Amino acid sequence: MKNQQITIAIDGPSGAGKSTIAKRLAVELGIAYLDTGAMYRAVGLKAHELSIDFSDISAIEMMLEATEVDVVYKDGIQQILLDGKDVSVRIREHFVSKLASDISAIPCVRIWLVERQRKVASVDGCVLDGRDIGTYVLPNASFKFFLTASLKVRAKRRFDELIAKGMSADISKIESDIAQRDHNDSTRDFAPLKKADDAIEVDSSNLGIDEVVEVMLKKVKSKR
Repeated sequence: MKNQQITIAIDGPSGAGKSTIAKRLAVELGIAYLDTGAMYRAVGLKAHELSIDFSDISAIEMMLEATEVDVVYKDGIQQILLDGKDVSVRIREHFVSKLASDISAIPCVRIWLVERQRKVASVDGCVLDGRDIGTYVLPNASFKFFLTASLKVRAKRRFDELIAKGMSADISKIESDIAQRDHNDSTRDFAPLKKADDAIEVDSSNLGIDEVVEVMLKKVKSKR
């Protein structure tokens, strides 16, 4: 199997380290990385800034008709463009996590974004991370992983990430918000967070980034 033919799905709950691991894995394998979570964050942010009620499906659909979300690379750094504007930093603000969770539960949003994600994956090999990649977006992915970690570990990682960026953070609130997002993501009716039957589960609670990447690389290389 050539690198450009590989599609890798990495699913898991919020704060498990999916994006970090997916980026590293893509680099190690020499293939592209598509941050699907960032795409939901961007759409959620736009709806929020337009003061659209997430229960107003007609308004959401009209918004999508006039929305462009692109994942591009500049000097080797991934940027998320929302209607041509770089929102890479803005979408990482803590409040956007809930916006992404809420808007991802809306079927028309998932269908709209999944269409774009599948198109990218069909053109070239890539690593995608999210909550329903292996079960819905790319059910026939070459490799599937379900990356998880304990709630406390995930909350601490998110807290450290925000502090490192100079943002204020309350670890108790972060833990509560992540627990709520876990519930929302796993109980939504359409394409919920779920481990694919053929996915390999990796618990990163006591593993560093390099160790998780090594575990996944070994699995990929052993089957190529």
